[in-house]
Amino acid sequence: MSLELRQVALRVGAETHIHPTDLVCEPGSFNILLGTTLAGKTTLMKLMAGLERPTSGRVHFQGQDVTGVSVRHRNVSMVYQQFINYPNMSVYENIASPLRVARMDEAEIKHRVGTMAELLKLSAMLDRRPAELSGGQQQRTAMARALVKDADLVLLDEPLANLDFKLREELRDELPRLFADRDCIVVYATTEPVEALLFGGHTACLFEGRVTQFGPTGGIYRAPTDLTSAQVFSDPPINVVAARKEGGHVRLPGGEAFEAVGGFGGLADGDYVLGLRPHHVSPVPAGTTPVAVEGDVLVTELSGSESIIHFTLHGETWVSQSHGIHPFEVGTRQRLYADVSRALVFAPDGTRIAT
Repeated sequence: MSLELRQVALRVGAETHIHPTDLVCEPGSFNILLGTTLAGKTTLMKLMAGLERPTSGRVHFQGQDVTGVSVRHRNVSMVYQQFINYPNMSVYENIASPLRVARMDEAEIKHRVGTMAELLKLSAMLDRRPAELSGGQQQRTAMARALVKDADLVLLDEPLANLDFKLREELRDELPRLFADRDCIVVYATTEPVEALLFGGHTACLFEGRVTQFGPTGGIYRAPTDLTSAQVFSDPPINVVAARKEGGHVRLPGGEAFEAVGGFGGLADGDYVLGLRPHHVSPVPAGTTPVAVEGDVLVTELSGSESIIHFTLHGETWVSQSHGIHPFEVGTRQRLYADVSRALVFAPDGTRIAT
């Protein structure tokens, strides 16, 4: 029951919204589309569902070519970030509506609606109409209606974005378990790398309508194939700096240098690009190879458990994310430490080099 996109592309006039894409979602899998706003996540989902027809390429589902098949003739559920409910129906009837279309037995409808309402904390609201609900409650109603259907393909387009923090965290825990015993393919779109890591499964990194990498979520995070995938999979943004290896040392643009030990020792002399995630840049020395860098503080974000510091380095904006409170003042020049032993190394063209 796999879902396969075979060189699927979508062009509108002279603009290419989705570049030729090959993607296979296996039966029973939880798949994540990760990318910024306008990266192409919703468009790709619409192509999967049959809401859009590709200008080239084919879509196969359950061994059948469904490229020209309307969404009405597929067993698909989709939940958007912006909730959609039937205003004249109660919450109960909204959730039950796809089951009634399927002519399901009334006792089974009652059981399924009750189970889904309990999961999404809607049990006390089943007699209300959508206009009587908060925005978050309306979104949960839309989610319940999609999930109660037991569709073969479930598409979730940033469905938690409009929910309050507590409920969002609860549903992040519940969603993978909810689908664990269902024989369906789930595709979940998000802009948040942390959310992708929490869900696990497989992730497709999207950038400007291209899938830059697809595979096990943890594997992509630890070993992106290129700089673009590393940037998609980093929030706060990954720090990027040019570097040059000469003999036994690696040198940064500002003159900072460190000994080419470990993986750096195997690199040929030449130019490289280093990528350092913000939690590998700290106000205090950390790791095996801390290199001191100095920059002007642009922004500080302090919470009860961590500090995020934006600062300039060699004309670029860098970010440090560390435990504890480090109350640096905006406009001051500060020393921070980059643990270069944790750096991702890329060739000048952006291809990652294993070290």
